[in-house]
Amino acid sequence: MVDGKHNDDRDVGTGHCEGLRESGKRTLMRTILLATGLTLGGFAVLQALAGNYPFAILEVLCTALLLFGAWRIERARHLYLWIYLYLIPTFCFILYIIVMPDASSAAFVWLYMIPLLAYLLLGKRRAFLLTAPFMLAGLLLYFSGNHLTLDTHGLIDLGNATLCGLLILVFVHIYDGLRMQAHEELERLAQTDSLTGVASRGSFQHALQRSIQEAERSNGHLVLVLLDVDHFKEVNDRWGHEAGDMALQHICQMLQQRLRVTDFLGRLGGEEFGLLLRHTDSTGAGPLVETLRRQLTERPLEYHGQPIALSATFGLAAWPEDGRSAAELYRSADRRLYSGKQRGRNQLVSSDLPAELLLDKFDVRF
Repeated sequence: MVDGKHNDDRDVGTGHCEGLRESGKRTLMRTILLATGLTLGGFAVLQALAGNYPFAILEVLCTALLLFGAWRIERARHLYLWIYLYLIPTFCFILYIIVMPDASSAAFVWLYMIPLLAYLLLGKRRAFLLTAPFMLAGLLLYFSGNHLTLDTHGLIDLGNATLCGLLILVFVHIYDGLRMQAHEELERLAQTDSLTGVASRGSFQHALQRSIQEAERSNGHLVLVLLDVDHFKEVNDRWGHEAGDMALQHICQMLQQRLRVTDFLGRLGGEEFGLLLRHTDSTGAGPLVETLRRQLTERPLEYHGQPIALSATFGLAAWPEDGRSAAELYRSADRRLYSGKQRGRNQLVSSDLPAELLLDKFDVRF
């Protein structure tokens, strides 16, 4: 977030996106396990028809294990452990088919599957650490088994195999790094409001849900604050949309200067923003929000040498007193925000007046 105010909350968005990446890896791993299991099952049938019953039985057992893994992988707790349990035996088998009796001279091409599988499933750092020793071992085993000679033809074979393997490893390594950079940038854009740099609506919603879950587990406190910039349309009409954009950026900067590291700010749409104040109740949050409100009025935006007065109306709701779900909290804060706007704007409303209890008729936007 802007100015590093929300470093402590990166785990919210990051955890969500990591979950998406892990979900993709689980799907890919399931496909690989299914494909490998069915392929191995087909070889088991061929082995049985050829009379190689020990190999057929072994391949049937491996097929059953792979199909079980494909069924179980979606609920596996330790995904990377499952990936390693698949990759390491597979890579060892690839090394074996290079040196087994009567091995085909073209069997070494399976070595080039090693970096592709590893980088798809493990990511850049883990994949390199696993791939490099297997690739080197495979090349050494291949040339030792085929009695490499140092004449012209032997050096050409050595150069072709080594250079091809090295280029594949380098290209996959570079590609995976660029892919991850692009993926992280897309995630950052999805989680961040492009104009103000604060959390987007979707990221704020996820943070609110996550914060409620954490508060429930720790029996803690949480405050949701909704704020709406007063008369923002007049700013756009009088000064132009550039000034309006600068006003929203100015307000976010003012808010972030006073928020704690554990607090979270998001833009919910237009001139409406949300604040998550963790580990505090309405009694503790009230003075902080009142300070924020006063600061906005005391520090106008300077636009081409002209001051533009700004203010905002705040509605505050505390968990669990004002609601235990995100929808209940939002409804309570939204009702109080509306009440503040009806009563003259530029104020904080943190409780309901008796008459306002009848105004609970607004759509829930969470």
